[in-house]
Amino acid sequence: METITIKECAYNEEVLEIYKSVGWTIYASDPEKLRRAFENSLYILGAYDGDTLVGILRAVGDGETVVFLQDILVRPDKQGQGIGRKLMAEFFCKYSHVRQVQLLTDDTPATVGFYRAVGMVPAEELHFKSFVKLRWK
Repeated sequence: METITIKECAYNEEVLEIYKSVGWTIYASDPEKLRRAFENSLYILGAYDGDTLVGILRAVGDGETVVFLQDILVRPDKQGQGIGRKLMAEFFCKYSHVRQVQLLTDDTPATVGFYRAVGMVPAEELHFKSFVKLRWK
């Protein structure tokens, strides 16, 4: 593995392929909507192994009081190599002045373990409640 570099990135075909590789079909099924989502995002980081995009972090929000970590994905063949941690470290550095970073994620041991390892805490442990309204179309 080459040295992983983290830098801002924009939507392209490699981005779509990463969403497909992790099975996020609701995103990958509408590439134009995903492109618009990227264009309207606050901050997007790419993790590169040489010239190949292997991971993505996408954030939305106001960048001052709240930032929502929308997506963090690493290609399955590159998971477990610290790439997600590098993306998160860069993100937390950029937004160290923001009071509240939020995310909504799957409740699996691996996911919970990852976010705890990078310093995040489940909302209920802070006596917060999260509410969601989903539209699958």
